[in-house]
Amino acid sequence: MRRHDLIFVRPESWSAALAVRGDLAADPLVAPWVENGWPLIGRRATPCERHGVALGLPLPPFAGKRRLSFLMQAADVLLIAPPPSLEAASRTAPPAWRATLERLDDLASVHSVEARVFGSLAWRVLTGLDYLTDRSDLDLLLRIDCATDVAGLVAGLAEIEALAPMRIDGELVRDDGAAVNWRELHAGAEQVLVKTIGGVALRDTSLFLAGEMPS
Repeated sequence: MRRHDLIFVRPESWSAALAVRGDLAADPLVAPWVENGWPLIGRRATPCERHGVALGLPLPPFAGKRRLSFLMQAADVLLIAPPPSLEAASRTAPPAWRATLERLDDLASVHSVEARVFGSLAWRVLTGLDYLTDRSDLDLLLRIDCATDVAGLVAGLAEIEALAPMRIDGELVRDDGAAVNWRELHAGAEQVLVKTIGGVALRDTSLFLAGEMPS
């Protein structure tokens, strides 16, 4: 499991998890979540969550924007899937965003990188619920490898954001799941904060780009 992965769990496991959560068992949005075919998301486990699968559920603004946490077991998991593609997100994005998403899709194509979305737009795609507000960012994932022209890619992101109606946040992520915020790379930082499902570590930029894992 990697950061931002979508985790689909068994309905009976979800019912059991909610049975011990008196605050959620009767919640009209949370209780039928899994039966609606909606996923949870993988998250970083806390030190006391060594045994199990750490999952999260971010609720939309109209439900208080709460971030719910669950600890389930591997046997409870039906499927692990990546977040929605940029192409899928374009079909449900606000009209004012669509030209920017088209430019980003073109940029990803030029650099031969896979583009996906997470955050508010992704949850809108997945559930149809109103996760976006006037202040929402676009959260973007771009999968890179050793052949990617990272400098050109992040320069292109900066150019697109300069004309965009929203802030473009997000990460460049390697095949092993290690990720860095694109702004740090665009700024030319000698060290970057590398994030994985297991933790975060400050690493030399050159080591991240070379594919070394944080220690």
